[in-house]
Amino acid sequence: MNKDTCQAQRVVARCGKLPGAYPSLDQAPYHPGELYPEFPGGSVSVKPNLVFGQVRDVLADLGLDQEHFGTSAWNPLGALVAPGAKIVVKPNWVLHRNEGPGGTDCLITHAAVLRAVLDYVLLAKPREVVVGDAPIQDCDFEALLALGSRAVVDYFAGHGFPVRLVDFRRTVLSVSGGKWEVRENMKPLDQYVTVDLGSESLLEPISADADHFRVTKYDPRLMRPHHQPGRHRYLIARDVLEADLVVNLPKLKTHKKAGLTAALKNLVGINGNKEYLPHHRKGSAGQGGDNYDRFSLLKWLAEQVEDLANRHRDKSAFYGFCQKLNYGLLVMNMKMGGDGEVEGSWWGNDTVWRMCLDLNRVLLYADQQGVLQNGPMRRILSIADAVVAGEGEGPLKSTPYAMNVILGSLNPAAADWLAALLMGLDPEKLPIINHAFHLSGRPLASYPPSDLDCRMNGQSVSLSSLRPVGPGARPARGWLGHCERAITSENVTPLC
Repeated sequence: MNKDTCQAQRVVARCGKLPGAYPSLDQAPYHPGELYPEFPGGSVSVKPNLVFGQVRDVLADLGLDQEHFGTSAWNPLGALVAPGAKIVVKPNWVLHRNEGPGGTDCLITHAAVLRAVLDYVLLAKPREVVVGDAPIQDCDFEALLALGSRAVVDYFAGHGFPVRLVDFRRTVLSVSGGKWEVRENMKPLDQYVTVDLGSESLLEPISADADHFRVTKYDPRLMRPHHQPGRHRYLIARDVLEADLVVNLPKLKTHKKAGLTAALKNLVGINGNKEYLPHHRKGSAGQGGDNYDRFSLLKWLAEQVEDLANRHRDKSAFYGFCQKLNYGLLVMNMKMGGDGEVEGSWWGNDTVWRMCLDLNRVLLYADQQGVLQNGPMRRILSIADAVVAGEGEGPLKSTPYAMNVILGSLNPAAADWLAALLMGLDPEKLPIINHAFHLSGRPLASYPPSDLDCRMNGQSVSLSSLRPVGPGARPARGWLGHCERAITSENVTPLC
C-alpha cells in the first residue's frame, strides 16, 4: 500500500486537556499558547490556547510531512500542494446567532480553529487563500465575522498575507422594523460555475416528480429549471473550483434533516443559490414526498402556505403574514398531539443526503469549467471542530455538547464515520455517511469503513471498540430511536 493510500484511509482525533477549552473572544486573533519550531519568532498568547495544539497534533497524526515534524522545516499542507497554489478554507458559518439558547460555540466553526488552520495553510506558501461560506439567507455576515473570524483574517492580511474573506451567497434576506427585505443577485453569475451531474446525480432516482423538490424559504419555481429528470445542476463558487486544495472546517452537530452535519454536509456552503439545493420533497412519505412521515391536514396546509409565501417574497407584508400563519398551523399540530416537524426534519428524509453527496462529488471531480473528470481535481482536507459540538435540534438550535475533540482526515466520509461514533451515533444508520462508502463510478471512498486507519490521541485503535465521548449526543427529535448506536461492553476504548 503506497503512502497516499495509507493517508487517505487514516482518520484521527485529538482530545484536549480541558473540557470546552476555546480561548475567549478577547484573545482574538488567537495566537498559539506556545512557540512551535515551525513558527520561529511567531507571536505567542499570554493566555492558554489549547485548540491550536490540538489542530497541530491532528495534522501530525495524519502523517503530513512526517519526516520534518518537530523541526522548523515542518510544512504539513506542503505535502498536499506546491508553493503558489490556491487554497480555499471552508468553515461552517451557517448563522450569526443560535435560534435556541445554546450560543454560538456549538453552532459555528470557532475562530480559534480557523486561526490555527490558517497558520499551516500559509506555511505552504499559497498565492491566494480564500476563506468563505454561504450561510443561510438571513445570516448577518458581519455580525458572524465579529465573533472572531474577522480579527483572525485581518491579522494575516495586515501582515501582508494573501488572505481574503468571501460571502458565497447570491441571496440575502433581512428583517427590519418587522418588514422582510430580499436582496437577490448579490454577486454576478460570472463568479460561479454551473455543474450539471445529469443522470449521474444521486437525485435522479427520485426525480420523476421533480416539482416536489423544496428548500426552506426559497421560491419552489426557481428550483425547477435546475432539477428534473436528466438534469441536476449546482451553482458552485468559482473560487472553490479554482482551488488546488480545499480545507473543510465543519462544526460537528446533530442535524434535523441529515441526522448529522460534519464534513460531508458542510459542502452545502460552496453553492451560491440555495434554490439549486433540494433539501426535501413536498408531501408525506405516503404521498411520495419526504417532508414528514405521515399525512397531516395541518402540515399539508402549512406546506401550501409556505409555498405561497416563498412565491411572494418581494411582498414584505404578505410574506410576513404567511410566515406567522405557517407557524400557527404547526403550533396547532403540536397541540393536537403532533410533532410540528416539517421541512424534511426526520429520519426518512431521502433527499438531503443525495444532494450533499452530489456536492462532494462535484468538489472532488469537477474541473475549473465544471466538467466532471474521471480522477480527483483537487485535494480535500477536513478538520472538524468538536471542542464544543452541538446536539439536539441542529443545525440552527443546537445545544452545547462538550467533546473537546478536533478530528481530521483527507477523506470527508472517513471523518464523518469517526465523528458519528464519537457522538454515540451509528454511521450505518445515517444515509449521508453510509451511502458515501457505496458510490460507484466516481466514488468518494474507494474502500470500506472497516479499512479505516483510526488514530486516537496518536494511538491506533479499532473503530468497532470506540465508545462515545460522554453519554452520547441527543439526536434531533425526528431522528430519536433511528440513529443511535448500541453501546455494549465491547465499546470500551477511552478517548479523553
